[in-house]
Amino acid sequence: MSAFPARNKAALAGFAQSPVQRHAPMTLGAITIATVREAVADAGLEVSEIDGLITTPLFPSLGSHAAEDGIALVTTNWLAQRMGIVPVYQENPQGQLPGAVAMAVNAIHAGAAKNVVVYRALHNPGGSYHQNDAPKASGRDQWVMPQGHHGPIAAIALAWNEYAQRYGAGEDALAPIAIEARKNGARLPWSYWKDKPLALEQYLAAPFINDPIRMFDCDIPVDGAAAFVITSAERARDMPHRPVYISAYSDILPRRFGLAHHWPYDEIMELGALGLERLCQRAEIRLSDIDHSQIYDGFSPLSLFWIELLGLAPRGEAHRFIAQGGIDSDSPDGKAVLASGGSLGNGRMHGTPQMIECYLQLARRAGERQRDVKLALACQGVPNMGGSVLYSADAY
Repeated sequence: MSAFPARNKAALAGFAQSPVQRHAPMTLGAITIATVREAVADAGLEVSEIDGLITTPLFPSLGSHAAEDGIALVTTNWLAQRMGIVPVYQENPQGQLPGAVAMAVNAIHAGAAKNVVVYRALHNPGGSYHQNDAPKASGRDQWVMPQGHHGPIAAIALAWNEYAQRYGAGEDALAPIAIEARKNGARLPWSYWKDKPLALEQYLAAPFINDPIRMFDCDIPVDGAAAFVITSAERARDMPHRPVYISAYSDILPRRFGLAHHWPYDEIMELGALGLERLCQRAEIRLSDIDHSQIYDGFSPLSLFWIELLGLAPRGEAHRFIAQGGIDSDSPDGKAVLASGGSLGNGRMHGTPQMIECYLQLARRAGERQRDVKLALACQGVPNMGGSVLYSADAY
């Protein structure tokens, strides 16, 4: 696989992030409209100049809550009608942000659209989050749900148990991830956890949700939306902010058909490594060339897996690496892989914090958090069924 033709041909030109709230006073549709308008204005454009809309409208609840458009999710059709946009290109892929970004890049490079808004809108329904009144389980679920293996927390608990037993990780091994994410999220104006860092004592006192996963190892469900304007590299250079070029992307899906929510550790690492290998080949770089990696942390173990996949720690050693301050963003020797606060430090925003952090750093808009960054990587999702996007400050 060689560098792909669309490398650095599209760029991020603006963004917006709504306040992240447990239960917002506005509907998700209203939040999304306001956020998209803000992102378009940030890019120096008018809404009438937007001709592409892409979102990943997945409603992340496994319960019996109604997935009503404009309330629980916001599709491009719903948004276009309410905003008066007549897109020539629109997509609603059921996946993670890397796939949505890839579609925007390809559409712009092919001339199918000029100015595309990629957005993600998340809703927290009332009541029990995974409330389920189904009288029976069918298909793959019949083999796992009666035993209580249901949902992503059970899946990641299984993978983390596998890792911990194999490599000798202790019961507090994940604490530095949750604490670091909350520390950085507490500094952000839009975060649900603004001004609320997490102490070790609080982390250890929290109940187990699915042993050995504690409450603060899980991102909190929230209402919120984030939006990004993607346009051609040429157009972006004439816009108000410094362009951030999209250099490569990689999407991964599981290879084997298995039981529902069964994510074996070895498969997570095998496919995660393949995804990063593809990304490096497309961008014609090495992992060591990346200045700033923002890792996914919907559940704490995922961050540890990404740390090892990126080569920041050897396989089986990430728990020791983080225990020694390896990800402390306030330390000169620490890797600021959770500088965005991620999902643990912002709320369940499904990879948008990582994308925002890469954009702000490369556009030189990070304020007092600004670092000397030229290549930034946003890792999003579970490594075996997520992906990553590489951003650059220069069209190399």
